Amino acid sequence: MGVVRIHIAADHAGFELKAALAARLGADGHQVVDHGAAGYDPADDYPSFCVAAGRAVVADPGSLGVVVGGSGNGEQMAANKVPGVRAALVWNQATAELAREHNDANVVAVGARQHTVDEALDLVLRFVATPFSGDPRHQRRIDQVAAYEARG
Repeated sequence: MGVVRIHIAADHAGFELKAALAARLGADGHQVVDHGAAGYDPADDYPSFCVAAGRAVVADPGSLGVVVGGSGNGEQMAANKVPGVRAALVWNQATAELAREHNDANVVAVGARQHTVDEALDLVLRFVATPFSGDPRHQRRIDQVAAYEARG
């Protein structure tokens, strides 16, 4: 997919993994924009960080987002509240690739307490490297979800 601007965010549970992901993505030439947390705070809350990253992705066409927490579930839910975000929780190689290939997901959520650093790096790198297939049946489904999102 080439060089991509990547908006990244994590709460305390994903703070260390976020740093590892940002370092690797930056080393690979991607432009990483950190939306917090800026420091480790065991009492912080993920929604504001994930919403900020999601809003940045929507405002920055062609960019992608990475949100990290303990499980990735809440982070995915928070990011998906931003209109235009298609956040996917990934847990194996297939879900990381299919999120992009079939769903044109623009944000990936990963659980820091669910994977080793190497496993999480692999998932995120696969997500970033996989393009949307452009298959009309997948685009049709994405359009249906977007239409529902627009009308409520």
